[in-house]
Amino acid sequence: MKAVVFHEHGGIDKLRYEDRPEPVVRDNEVLVRVKACALNHLDIWARIGLPGIQIPLPHISGNDICGEVVSTGRLVTRARSGDAVIVSPGLSCGVCEYCLSGRDNMCRSYKIIGYLTDGGYAELVSVPEVNIIPKPEWLKPEEAAAVPLVFMTAWHMLVTRAAVSPGEYALILGAGSGVGSAAIQIAKLLGAHVIATAGSQEKLRLARGLGADDVINHNEQDITAEARRITEKRGVDVVFEHVGSATWEKSVKALAVGGRLVTCGATTGYMGQTDIRYVYSRQLSILGSYMASKAELLKVIELVRQRRLKPVVDRIYSLAEAARAQERMEKREHFGKIVLRP
Repeated sequence: MKAVVFHEHGGIDKLRYEDRPEPVVRDNEVLVRVKACALNHLDIWARIGLPGIQIPLPHISGNDICGEVVSTGRLVTRARSGDAVIVSPGLSCGVCEYCLSGRDNMCRSYKIIGYLTDGGYAELVSVPEVNIIPKPEWLKPEEAAAVPLVFMTAWHMLVTRAAVSPGEYALILGAGSGVGSAAIQIAKLLGAHVIATAGSQEKLRLARGLGADDVINHNEQDITAEARRITEKRGVDVVFEHVGSATWEKSVKALAVGGRLVTCGATTGYMGQTDIRYVYSRQLSILGSYMASKAELLKVIELVRQRRLKPVVDRIYSLAEAARAQERMEKREHFGKIVLRP
């Protein structure tokens, strides 16, 4: 099969479009022909390499996969050849207290497909049957691939961790990112007043189109000052943080008394300065969030099926153009999800 592979860590020049052996299908697994695979920043981090994280080399990235079942292992009972499916990206043991209580994203052996295992930058991928979800009929493969990781992450952050309620102010950073564009929609669905940030007028226009009530150009305006102006000096109830060092201090200061900052990443750096006095005097909560349970993804996909949430596809590239696609993401030129099509 054809796949995009890197054999060592480094820049986009390390990505190779080459022939690789077809995946081995274990008894409980399903072989999927990839119809579309969406990019995530995890792909870039895996390719560059992170301290303390051992990426198996050579490596095939790709966490967000939509495809068609080709064949199944002998223990598989639900999936059939020809089924159109979405792949849930989280792998867990299935038997620990977290998995059995529906919190599989807290499993000690939790992994993400395409990060610590081979993923969807390929014509074929093998995944456990439990990770297979039927694709809503009306969704194109490219749209379906734009759903899983960002929507499940944003749902877990805003619903499960921050518990956003109607009428609250939610500040969504990085509206142009996949997770930011998902968060705007989910916060609006929950009844929040949504304030979104982006670095260009075009991205701010698109953010309004997704439901943002107010917008902030973070290249021209101060996030904290604008958030307080919009809320008449009160501050926001929730900050949706995934940017990291560049915005951390401003995010904390933008919160109202009793506010919650929920974070899932740090694309600009992982060191954030926090004035502890703000935390205790304003009774703030800082919440970490990582992926989501399979059950939460099922809920998100049902809302997509009902057209209450919609995937946002920025641009589609062929699999052979994966380096160009990653370069677009690194330059932050996209709004929504960049998708590869084998």
